[in-house]
Amino acid sequence: MKLRKGDPIIMIAGKDKGKTGKILEVNPKEQKIRVEGLCLVKRHQKANQQHRQGGILEKEAWFSLSKASFYDEKLGKATRLGFRVSKGKKERISKRSGNIIQVTK
Repeated sequence: MKLRKGDPIIMIAGKDKGKTGKILEVNPKEQKIRVEGLCLVKRHQKANQQHRQGGILEKEAWFSLSKASFYDEKLGKATRLGFRVSKGKKERISKRSGNIIQVTK
């Protein structure tokens, strides 16, 4: 899995096609991700005596990695990721531009 937490992505399929966001969580075993502000679902929440208020909440749902692609912010387009070894270090690169992708958190 080449995408990591904090990476910018663009949706390439589904109801949010064309929208961008940052990855909140990654589940490599199931090949699923959660993205900030995308794939929102409504959940009915029961009130809790201690600290939780009841109502209908919107939250990000898990969706398949195949519906998203890495978003190269310099180009403003979707791109695939690859790896390159230079000076003994493994780097992630953009296939479209060849730029090195910095790890964001």
